[in-house]
Amino acid sequence: MELKELKGDNGEGVDSWKEVTLIYSAALRQMETKMGILNDEFQHVHQYNPIEHIKARIKTPESIVKKLKRNGYESTIDNMVKYINDIAGIRIICSFTSDIYRIADMIAEQRDIKVIAVKDYITFPKASGYKSYHMIVTVPVYLSDRTVDTTVEIQIRTVAMDFWASLEHKIHYKFEGDAPEHIKNELVECAKLVSDLDARMLSLNDEILAISKK
Repeated sequence: MELKELKGDNGEGVDSWKEVTLIYSAALRQMETKMGILNDEFQHVHQYNPIEHIKARIKTPESIVKKLKRNGYESTIDNMVKYINDIAGIRIICSFTSDIYRIADMIAEQRDIKVIAVKDYITFPKASGYKSYHMIVTVPVYLSDRTVDTTVEIQIRTVAMDFWASLEHKIHYKFEGDAPEHIKNELVECAKLVSDLDARMLSLNDEILAISKK
């Protein structure tokens, strides 16, 4: 894919792409800063950090064009901004399942963040065993001459869920979405083990906290 495939109405694909990536990168930086501040505050109040680490990325032009074509849209900047919600993505990794909802609530309570959609794959996992909490939000990016409400996809999951999802992602691309049946079945079994591990670790942590308070 050549960058010129992604063009705005004025035909200046490269300039338009640079502006778009600048805005989405700024939105990610804002989200990372917000999460860092919330994590620091949580440590101050509760002596505990719910966030282990954060991963942020901008979707590649190749992936954007592929997704637009797959959904039947022309490869333009306008369509990219209008129809693709995960151009800017941030993944928040935490220790325990209870942290996932705590972090989601903290994000939703931010005054300048607007929650557009939520998909709870923790309560309702995918058939593959995939578990994660997804939020589509908009965050304002303040430029010199205007404010742009920019869409960001947020994924919140535990360390164990992220480990499983990373392997599933590799398998998906290795077999182009058509992995052998025994590998799919093994992944589902691994997902069950991950869920059991998360539940046991959370229970153990709760017990430790209860003892500490005595």
